Amino acid sequence: MATETTCRPAATSHEGKVIAFPSAAGTANIERCARELGRRHGADAVEFWKAECRRLADQLLAAGMPESLVGQRVMEFQQDVQIELVLSHQKQAVAKSQKR
Repeated sequence: MATETTCRPAATSHEGKVIAFPSAAGTANIERCARELGRRHGADAVEFWKAECRRLADQLLAAGMPESLVGQRVMEFQQDVQIELVLSHQKQAVAKSQKR
């Protein structure tokens, strides 16, 4: 899943240490986007998706992330949402087959 990064002061120096960890907000956003894309279709889905990716990029840029990394993070987000969509469809198919 997606990870967020934070900067924590190192115990013995004034340099920061970057620690990657899963973000509940990031995970919730991935799940929310997957749900929305699962229920939207056509141009509505495309517009929603473009807006979400742009919003993420804008947030990362505003937080000071270099543009080269922003593109990478947006691509990772897109991949994570795609994985979530596939898993969601698999869960639905399994649940449907078990009802028979």
